[in-house]
Amino acid sequence: MKPEFLRTEKKESFRSWLFRTAMNWYPMYFGTGGKILFWARDHSELHIRLRLNPWTYNYVGTIFGGSLFSAADPFYMLMLLRGLGPGFVVWDKAASIRFKRPGRQTLYALFRVSETDRAAIRAEALDKGETTRDFLIRWVDKSGVVHAEVTRHCYIATQAFYQQKKGETQQARLRVRGID
Repeated sequence: MKPEFLRTEKKESFRSWLFRTAMNWYPMYFGTGGKILFWARDHSELHIRLRLNPWTYNYVGTIFGGSLFSAADPFYMLMLLRGLGPGFVVWDKAASIRFKRPGRQTLYALFRVSETDRAAIRAEALDKGETTRDFLIRWVDKSGVVHAEVTRHCYIATQAFYQQKKGETQQARLRVRGID
């Protein structure tokens, strides 16, 4: 049963359910021990569970930090890609984790990108060509106590700006190598 703080008014569509189910069985994500419990139809909200089990515990019997880190990995990038729509490029650029207390029970993470945030990101990317955003993910127990915080740093650009930037970077590399 989900904790109270994961209750939402948002709905899941068949497509978001199907994507969630496929992601849960994708070997790279399945191996983290995380399970996606909910993916909103508008890609604005996502819920994840990470249980302490033989695949996720460490030497001292708590949830392995690598499981906490990797189970929170691709979601803000995917939420932005799907939520911003065509014409945008999104990359995870950096991430960090800060441990607050050992995870000895099931932990949950809530991911949210409001329509206001998406509109601001879209507007800045359209205006400047690119932007970056930091997103904080908190791993909490059923009482809401924070056990770890993961910060994801995402790069967002228009496809046109990104292609131009990528082309300039590749040309610069060729010049450095003496290839014109």
